[in-house]
Amino acid sequence: MSKVFTITEGLENMGALRTGGQGSVYKGRRYGPIITAVKLLPTPIHTESTDDKNFRNFQNEVEKLKKVNEEPNPNVVKILNSGITESGSFPFIEMEYIDGPDLEDLLKPPHEAIFTIKEIIKLADQLANALSHCHKVSVKHGDIKSNNVKFNIHTGNYVLLDFGLSAMSDDQRRTSIRHAGAIEFMAPEQNEGLMYFQTDVYSYGIILYELIAGQVPFPLRDNGETARNAVMLAHMETPVPDVMELRKNNLPQNWTDKKKEHEMLVPAWLLQIVAKCLEKDTANRFTNGMELQDTLMHSSIATVSNNHEDNGWNASVLLKENERLQGLLLYYQEAENNKVQTLPLADADLVQHNGKQIRMSKPVFVLFMVLLCSFTVFSAVVLSKFGDKIYHGVYSRLFKPSKKTIDSIPHITNPPKQEAVKQDTTPARDESGIPPEVDSQADSILKGMKYNKTGKEEPQFYRDSAKTKDTSNLNF
Repeated sequence: MSKVFTITEGLENMGALRTGGQGSVYKGRRYGPIITAVKLLPTPIHTESTDDKNFRNFQNEVEKLKKVNEEPNPNVVKILNSGITESGSFPFIEMEYIDGPDLEDLLKPPHEAIFTIKEIIKLADQLANALSHCHKVSVKHGDIKSNNVKFNIHTGNYVLLDFGLSAMSDDQRRTSIRHAGAIEFMAPEQNEGLMYFQTDVYSYGIILYELIAGQVPFPLRDNGETARNAVMLAHMETPVPDVMELRKNNLPQNWTDKKKEHEMLVPAWLLQIVAKCLEKDTANRFTNGMELQDTLMHSSIATVSNNHEDNGWNASVLLKENERLQGLLLYYQEAENNKVQTLPLADADLVQHNGKQIRMSKPVFVLFMVLLCSFTVFSAVVLSKFGDKIYHGVYSRLFKPSKKTIDSIPHITNPPKQEAVKQDTTPARDESGIPPEVDSQADSILKGMKYNKTGKEEPQFYRDSAKTKDTSNLNF
């Protein structure tokens, strides 16, 4: 471990993580347990003044980098701070420390030289997401390579690191690339110090190529000037070797024949994306990370390798299901627009089983309400006119005396006839003296008794009896 020294106030150097011509990366620690990664740029800045061109360029580039973290992204490292070291006056960028191996380590023993198809697609998706995120805020990375992509062991995500080259001026970048850059991952235009969005796209294609084939298309045999020039010339002029042939040759020997056969079924859409990324001319590549991510997303759904054995990869099934869901959505939208809320058969069955809700169309609901109101008005009119009669009729039906009650009344019979009847000299009672209510009640009772005996109705029964009999002792 290198000597511990303070990078700047509150930030302590815990040792070098990686050194190189484009700058060194140190493990830093703020006061306490917080660990960060600090990128030191190779060109010193002696005066922190806007009059210093290097300082001014550094400040401008750092301001651009701050846009990267305005919206958090799980596949892009967080940039925490920037400044000038207390000793040496080197500009630095402080970033989040990602705990885990980088791609360069994952492609070395004891790991396999190639990735499985599943893991390649995962990395392709997450790295495309990182590029799209950066390019949306006009930040070009410029140094995408295997050891600048880390696997976060805590989240399981691949994270794009080291924006140090982005913070350099064009002249600094040109000098750094020519003498110390990872030439195997550089686009043809970078030999002239140029950097575009398409430059990042080219390096992205090199990484995918390496994961599929087990090596980069143009490996660097040594770090001499001649070897570096040969690699750069190959990027500009030499066709890219067949990636599937290299994959076949680099399949791990400990894999079973079945697994080897399966892992040779790389989706055609993925190979097409890699081929387009590695076009020599920038105009033939994807314009930027947004276009790359969009193509990757749609291609993974719409196109699959014809020789894939797994039906789960059949995109036609996914498209049909998507069409079905879209049709169902349109159905509900149309029903809502027409103000008719009807249920599909499947939903209707659910309502029938659970009984928790019932839906009806609007016309049926209106008709139901009209009928209900009409019945209410009709009932009110009938009750107002015939309420008393209905009430007494119902009352008499419910509380009418039974036959047993009537039969229990003692029968009043005429005395037996005598052979000799004396003429009654008692003057007849005046009918006008009988109270009306007594007359009515008595008449009703006697009429009922007579009818039960003879079965004949005699309206004047009581009045006829009253003429000849003394009814003063009758109790009603």
